[in-house]
Amino acid sequence: MENKINKIIAVMSGKGGVGKSFVSSLLAVNLNREGYKVGIMDADITGPSIPKIFGLNKVRAQIIDKKLQPVETKTGIKVMSLNLLLEEENKPVIWRGPLISGTVKQFYDETNWGELDYLIIDLPPGTSDVTLTVMQSMPVDYIVVVTSPQDLVNLIVEKSIHMSKMMNVPILGIVENMSYAVCPDCGKKIEVFGKSKSEQVAKEMGLDLIAKLPINSGFTQLCDEGRIELFNHELEEFASLGTKILEKM
Repeated sequence: MENKINKIIAVMSGKGGVGKSFVSSLLAVNLNREGYKVGIMDADITGPSIPKIFGLNKVRAQIIDKKLQPVETKTGIKVMSLNLLLEEENKPVIWRGPLISGTVKQFYDETNWGELDYLIIDLPPGTSDVTLTVMQSMPVDYIVVVTSPQDLVNLIVEKSIHMSKMMNVPILGIVENMSYAVCPDCGKKIEVFGKSKSEQVAKEMGLDLIAKLPINSGFTQLCDEGRIELFNHELEEFASLGTKILEKM
């Protein structure tokens, strides 16, 4: 069966540790709840975390008729990740760049995605060989940049913008993760990493700040337990991400 993928959204960041895989997973869940057919391609080969977030870390993908078969989550999101192919998920992947890039290309070309409205690609941090491979060999429609409220945000966004321009792929906007925490006693917002500069940076670079996601211990626990699909609809900041991104297209 030939794959029919309507739109591809690549989620990238200029550095690690900003929650890019979390945002990729959250976006997939949001779009799935809107009734769309969604897949996630985990292109972060040396640090694949998507299977764990969805509770698939004990499942293994199959190969049928020389095609990789993505594993489906409980709500029907299709996932392909190197951790779904390794015998032991905790073993390090010590590969050189060309082999890693080739594997990512296989995840697109040789995976039976079927019909999808949206394929979310969780890219590795930075602007490495893998990111370049994805941009050059796959019909990526949009980029979403993930940042955190720190001084490095300017550098992160600049690197992403320059790469998107080189590859001629439009950036939908910026998602700032870990923007603040809410005090459980008084409800006050606490800017754990200091005052955010994302709005200023986005304005200077002609981009939209799509969302500012808070630190939420309950949500973090769901991800750690592989139950992200069960998060409460009342968590508006998290539940509205998909809608906000769709509005930018």
